[in-house]
Amino acid sequence: MTSPVHRRRPPTVQQFVLGELRRAITSGQLKPGAPIRQEALAEELGVSRVPLREALKILEAEALVVHEVHRGYYVARLSLDDLREVYRIRQILEAEAVREASGRLDESTLAALEAAGHDVEKAADAGDVSEMTAANRRFHFTLYEAAGMPRLARLITTLWDATDAYRSLYYTEAGNRGHVVREHRAILDALRDGRAEHAVHLLDEHRRHAIRALEEVLRQT
Repeated sequence: MTSPVHRRRPPTVQQFVLGELRRAITSGQLKPGAPIRQEALAEELGVSRVPLREALKILEAEALVVHEVHRGYYVARLSLDDLREVYRIRQILEAEAVREASGRLDESTLAALEAAGHDVEKAADAGDVSEMTAANRRFHFTLYEAAGMPRLARLITTLWDATDAYRSLYYTEAGNRGHVVREHRAILDALRDGRAEHAVHLLDEHRRHAIRALEEVLRQT
């Protein structure tokens, strides 16, 4: 994991550790199925085992890590069936969010979408998987939260959290990063033109490209 020396710490040690673990998982530094060595990690981060264990419990509740008796914590690994199910449920929920949000989009929200899309593009060009993951999330959730349905947004968040480690695998390939940038531009254009159903269709294609690539990755593991 990246040394935290030059990074400003969040308000609590637990938040600091939680952020570092999330970053390691979403950037692909800790890959699906990888063991989490608590002693080594605590030493690397300069913290005790207590905040580390608390952070791991939070990530376990979010399905990002799993705990096995007598073996410890591992980054969660999904089967192909699990992954397909998560993406199918996302398709249903995100379509509803986009349809609801489309009638509420104002210039400030569209500007926020454009800014997040620009951040995705910069990170993609730089090959910065961690930053691209974060910017991609900002792009999508700026749209979903515009629906004004917080319970729906929370459900979508849970599904995204369960597949964060796989998103980083998808972004490792430059061709996939290029797909994401082009698809975001097309989605934003459709939203600016008020074409909600076309935006829903583009998001379906956006997910479909990701799931196809991830299926190949999982078949090889």
